[in-house]
Amino acid sequence: MDMIEEAGFEVLDARNTAEALTMLETCAGIRVVFTDVDMPGGADGIALATSIRRQWPKIAIVITSGKPWPIGIRLPEDAVFFSKPYRQDRVIATIRDMAG
Repeated sequence: MDMIEEAGFEVLDARNTAEALTMLETCAGIRVVFTDVDMPGGADGIALATSIRRQWPKIAIVITSGKPWPIGIRLPEDAVFFSKPYRQDRVIATIRDMAG
């Protein structure tokens, strides 16, 4: 998350999917969510991204993982996936573009 803050974005850090969803419900103005597939506490980043797309279709989604995208799982519409290791400049450029 440091790279995103250093790029000038305000970052809200959620420890798990439930906390992320609560933030989305209570914090107006969130434009982009950056999540890892592997998240603690039950539901993963794919479930989070699916919920976001369903409940907040205008929020942009960036998903990352140290593993390849799971076979048979569709990337949520308009979401972007980066496999680790990723180039930080490409991730930041994507977030800037998505944030408008």
